[in-house]
Amino acid sequence: MPGPSLTRLRIALTAFFALDGFVFAGWVVRIPAIKEQTGASAGTLGLALLGVSAGAVVTMILTGRLCRRHGSHRITVFCAVLLSLGVTLPPLTHSALALGAVLFVFGSAYGGINVAFNSAAVDLVAALRRPIMPTFHAAFSLGGMIGAGLGALVAGSLSPTRHLLGLGIVGLLVTAVAGPALLRQAPPAPAESPAPSPETVTRRPGPRSRRPDPRSRRPVLVFGLIALCTAYGEGALADWGALHLRQDLGTSAGAAALGYAGFALAMTVGRLTGTTLLERLGRTRTLVAGGAVAAAGMLLGSLAPALWAALLGYLVTGLGLANLFPVAVERAGALAGPGGVAVASTLGYGGMLLGPPAIGFMAEWFSLPAALTSVAVLAGLAALIGFGARRTA
Repeated sequence: MPGPSLTRLRIALTAFFALDGFVFAGWVVRIPAIKEQTGASAGTLGLALLGVSAGAVVTMILTGRLCRRHGSHRITVFCAVLLSLGVTLPPLTHSALALGAVLFVFGSAYGGINVAFNSAAVDLVAALRRPIMPTFHAAFSLGGMIGAGLGALVAGSLSPTRHLLGLGIVGLLVTAVAGPALLRQAPPAPAESPAPSPETVTRRPGPRSRRPDPRSRRPVLVFGLIALCTAYGEGALADWGALHLRQDLGTSAGAAALGYAGFALAMTVGRLTGTTLLERLGRTRTLVAGGAVAAAGMLLGSLAPALWAALLGYLVTGLGLANLFPVAVERAGALAGPGGVAVASTLGYGGMLLGPPAIGFMAEWFSLPAALTSVAVLAGLAALIGFGARRTA
């Protein structure tokens, strides 16, 4: 049984994962209102939104070093404060250029906290010797569902300024409550390792603060590719899944919305049960089975001629993809510490950015259903990579 300190640490990290999903989803649902406020065209808005991506990628690359130097717990709390403040800024802008600048700050916080709390979670997984990483990502998914649902409810009654200010206040309150549990405790040492000496504790913020072994770079990149393949599917379904149901199957707008909702719900359920799955199957079988299931589900979801079959395909895809990203990030972190988490997260985020435009180009060349089969191809590739990396998984 974990001690009280590790239990408190797990609860605090879960809160930060949920907060991240909650704040980000709350911002996303107000993008149409911010577009109208700034008077941006679709093209200039797209360029402004790249600020989030640019800030996230740049910060993800740097955050691994910051975690080794200052500790993942401190960086998590710092980025949570920056994220809470940053989400309040977009409604204060009145041009696409200004919006892009504040979104760079927001994206920096978003990228930084993702690397930091994943690094902290990797340390906790090693200390507990249980594959609990999927539960943290389930908290992120749940936070996102709550944030999106709440945003949809208040969009008609609250201005973006008040709504996003409320998100910022909630973020600061959660940080004030959960942050001390992180700041008071150094990252735990792995359960099989002896307790560090006082000199080691003084010099190093945690057991993962050492520089990664150069020999770990190749396997870290392998797990980063699995994260990329997984996030590609998430980004593609988020942006194109509902359109496929509406445009190609001729469903109503409400029925089309059920597609991504079902996918997100399946992802959450899959992650909530991920620990049990990992304990029974192990990491390699979980990666291989998850990729294969997602590939089969997306073939059904993209090529099925009936709505019910496509919705079933989306559900199966969500269940299959659910645990691939958490396992990939956890293994990269176990091999190379915060630097490994940064590499896997950056590649994964790159996959999420690559998915939507790649699907768009392929849809123009072929068709949207054909383009969506690329999600199945990459899910199958993730399964093959997972099998090939079985000695390190």
